[in-house]
Amino acid sequence: MSAADDAPVPRGDYASARVAAGLVHTAGMTPRAGGAMAATGALGVDLEVAEARPLAALAARRAVEAGRRAAEEAGLRLASAVSMTVYVAATADFTDHSRVADGASEAVRELLGGPAPVRAAVGVTGLPSGAPVEVSLVLATTGSG
Repeated sequence: MSAADDAPVPRGDYASARVAAGLVHTAGMTPRAGGAMAATGALGVDLEVAEARPLAALAARRAVEAGRRAAEEAGLRLASAVSMTVYVAATADFTDHSRVADGASEAVRELLGGPAPVRAAVGVTGLPSGAPVEVSLVLATTGSG
């Protein structure tokens, strides 16, 4: 199932993505497939980096899809990723956040090409629905869809 087949649906009182001043800002996307969390847990106790990287990629693909839909609704198309934040649920002693986030960076580059976005990889104690990762993007747009 592709991210397009599994369109991001808000799980609260917020939008999946919003266009402002020619940029698309996405909500944080977790690694869901078919509406269900692909995996749960924290790095350093439940999951290894090798397991989490594809989950970060899935979350990033969902964020790009949410951004693409918002851009198209505004008559725009995505041009590139400007900024990405990757939240990683992890134990206090886990230090490989950047390696997990690389999975998201690779997915964004595969979908949009261009230079890598600026990125923050942030360790947290928990994420919605027990997700191991959450990805939000700021995307540049161009003229027309």
